[in-house]
Amino acid sequence: MTKHIYPAHEGHFPVMLNEVMALLDPQDKGVYVDATFGGGGYSKTILSAAACEVWGIDRDPDAIARGQEIQKEFTSLHLLQGDFSNIKELLASQKITECNGIVLDLGVSSFQIDQAERGFSFRFDGPLDMRMSRTGKTAADLVNTLSETELADILFHYGEERFSRRIAKAIVQRRIEAPFETTQDLAGLIQKTIHGDKSGINPATRSFQGLRIAVNNELEQIHIALQAALSLLKPGGKLIVVSFHSLEDRIAKDIMNKAAGRIAKPSRHLPLSLSPSQADNEFELLTSKPQRPSEQECQLNPRSRSARLRAIKRRL
Repeated sequence: MTKHIYPAHEGHFPVMLNEVMALLDPQDKGVYVDATFGGGGYSKTILSAAACEVWGIDRDPDAIARGQEIQKEFTSLHLLQGDFSNIKELLASQKITECNGIVLDLGVSSFQIDQAERGFSFRFDGPLDMRMSRTGKTAADLVNTLSETELADILFHYGEERFSRRIAKAIVQRRIEAPFETTQDLAGLIQKTIHGDKSGINPATRSFQGLRIAVNNELEQIHIALQAALSLLKPGGKLIVVSFHSLEDRIAKDIMNKAAGRIAKPSRHLPLSLSPSQADNEFELLTSKPQRPSEQECQLNPRSRSARLRAIKRRL
């Protein structure tokens, strides 16, 4: 049975760490990439498990600053600031063209959520920001300038919010009086506009998700990053992806299934001989269905409850 690790690094819990480590199985002299470095939890555990090198990538300058403290303990940790969609170019700049394993945690870092000034959460009152890289347009910019239709589309497609039109209309009407500047200002309006459901999820949750995805161009970044990550794997190399909502997981599922040759037949009436042979493919799935966190982990870290893990390996 896998040893329970669950280290909390100053309040940061690497999600599904046991499962990630069991699949990754770091080896001495290996080269691994923590493509969403965040608090450095995966990187520290990988470096503790084997005499290997880890390249940590993050677009957030705060994450890179935290990593520099970790480098004092682990000298084989290397840091690169940039979008994970540029993983191939970032590594190539350091003459790294292939690796033994890549880990992608697609969730927002606990550090980002818990800092009110970053504006990711309505649990704290802070500026309506949500930028992971601290550059570009903020969530406030979108909320205060986009048309009602554009806002509704973001909330519906990225936040999967079925009351997107009602919320967008309320936002546009309210901003005539005063622009939205803080997280709780926006959350308060949404909570007045729509009622909560039986799930117990805060009515503003889906809208905040949609805005965050739009601000950071997350879905396109994920698609590009996963394709690039697959191309970087050595024979035997593994890509492990932890996602937190259906949009992310769907992208990971589709890309991995396609790489492994698991393509749905156009019709159930077609003979099996006409479907692609997975055995002949360059990649093989390590998870036929997404793994979910243990009940123990969910109790310890409630943020992990929605996590889904998928993994794939380049064949030897």
